[in-house]
Amino acid sequence: MEQSEQIVSVEGLSKSFGNFVAVDDLSFTINKGDVYGFLGQNGAGKSTTIRMLLGLIHPTKGEIKIAGLDIKNNKTAVLKKIGAVVERPDLYTYLSAWDNISMFAKLSGGNISKDRIKEVLEIVGLTGREHSKVKAYSQGMKQRLGIAIALVHDPDLLILDEPTNGLDPQGIAEMRALILRLGREEGKTIIISSHLLHEIELIANRMLIIHKGKKVVEGEVKELLNPDDMLVDVSYSNDKDVVQLIKNSEWGTFLESGTKTTLRFKMHLDKVPALTKGLVTAGVNISEIKSTHSLEAYFLSLTNQLDAKAGVI
Repeated sequence: MEQSEQIVSVEGLSKSFGNFVAVDDLSFTINKGDVYGFLGQNGAGKSTTIRMLLGLIHPTKGEIKIAGLDIKNNKTAVLKKIGAVVERPDLYTYLSAWDNISMFAKLSGGNISKDRIKEVLEIVGLTGREHSKVKAYSQGMKQRLGIAIALVHDPDLLILDEPTNGLDPQGIAEMRALILRLGREEGKTIIISSHLLHEIELIANRMLIIHKGKKVVEGEVKELLNPDDMLVDVSYSNDKDVVQLIKNSEWGTFLESGTKTTLRFKMHLDKVPALTKGLVTAGVNISEIKSTHSLEAYFLSLTNQLDAKAGVI
């Protein structure tokens, strides 16, 4: 089996601010072509890590390599390989999208052609609005313009810190489609820091979860989301005590919670058809049954276990 090319390698990365340890001995790798979800609660150390990847702050200890180059000794060369949107893009709202891209391209010292500017505007879906002033743009359009600026020098690695922050559902859907296109059609390696776990589940192929600066887990999304952890929600309408009925049945071991109108089970995907048949046979009047394989549930399970071990309530 051909080994994937590593574009990011982080080893033993730590960052302290006085007595506070923001990032604690963090190690991970990102392969070429990955859409890599970087997950953690607020204060987990995501933004601090991203700023170290971009050379904006220096690690207390540890090593960062981008495309095989140590950022500490090759910062200029490394940054040419990276495009980034950290929080909301810093744009000149009184200028057009075209002028914003042109200005940022000049500031970065790149010799960017008009054809390349047209190309990135098309990629992010702003063709036809390139000469409109940015102050008339929606927040979603501004986010996409920020990505166009990050892409204009054709970087190998794109880093997006909370790219859907402040967006409405339509804007989130457009951002999701853009990220998928950048990965699949443009061949970009992408790091996405986000608190919207269901969005990461839809677009990332690999992910890292950190908690209080430490790595919790890293790997393929499809492998980390164990099929045994499928959540099955059943809505029903019955006069009798269905919850007690289920507790006394073969399905009682799978029951996570129950009310007078809903049941939640945790089980392997393959058991769902048998569960449905069993409930109907037992006389449960099912109105709806939904199964979800939730990254959010997985994330909360891991972090809650860590907090319980640490004695955090």
